[in-house]
Amino acid sequence: MPSISVIIPSYNYESYMYEAIKSVLLQSLKDFELIIVEDGSTDDSMAVARSFAGQDQRITVLQTPDGKNHGLDATLKLGVSESQGESIALL
Repeated sequence: MPSISVIIPSYNYESYMYEAIKSVLLQSLKDFELIIVEDGSTDDSMAVARSFAGQDQRITVLQTPDGKNHGLDATLKLGVSESQGESIALL
C-alpha cells in the first residue's frame, strides 16, 4: 500500500498535464500512487497521461465510465474510490 495517493482530475488540461505529472514524479517521496482521472476531455490530455502511465507503474489513468464530462465532484469521487494510499493529496 502506498503512503500517498495523488489524484489529478483532468478536463482539457493537456497544456498543464506534462508539468503536473512531472512535478509529482520529481518529489523526494517515492512511495506514492498517481491517479489521473480523465473527465471527458476533448483535447489530448488522455494521451499525455497514458504516455506517462506506460513508463511508470505507479501511475493509473481512469476515465469516467461513459467518457463524458461529469464535473469535479464526480471526478474526485472516482479517483478517491480507486485510491489505495494511507493519505490522499489532490493536485
